[in-house]
Amino acid sequence: MSDTFGSRHTPTEITVKKADKRLDVTFDDGAHFSLPAELLRVESPSAEVKVHGPGEKKLVAGRSHVGIIGVEAVGNYAIKIIFDDLHDSGIYTWDYLYALGSGQERLWAEYLAALDAAGLSRHPNATNAGPVKPAGGCGGGKGGGG
Repeated sequence: MSDTFGSRHTPTEITVKKADKRLDVTFDDGAHFSLPAELLRVESPSAEVKVHGPGEKKLVAGRSHVGIIGVEAVGNYAIKIIFDDLHDSGIYTWDYLYALGSGQERLWAEYLAALDAAGLSRHPNATNAGPVKPAGGCGGGKGGGG
């Protein structure tokens, strides 16, 4: 076993591709994953996203634009990803990154389905816009002066 805090998978290379908004990770078993920043952000292992109970998870919408500013090592077992929306509290262990990579298609499909079911969007300008209100506001549209 390696000295990576009990990890079953250990990366041999981690590359931030800022222009592509991706994190490329190659593991010691030869597996290679190219993870979109948006997926990493919405699947963040932070308390903000994972909430507090097992199986509980906050649906994070409006992050299609998110990129990665950088990564920082956390001991020999994880990285912290700093996103350009300033979210930086998730600790991505090697095994968690591996699970995200190997389950990427399923996780993405589940995320899109959850957004659709909640009436939300990946795009920030379409998220939480609320219902459209009729023009004129209170009083039936008759202005009172100004």
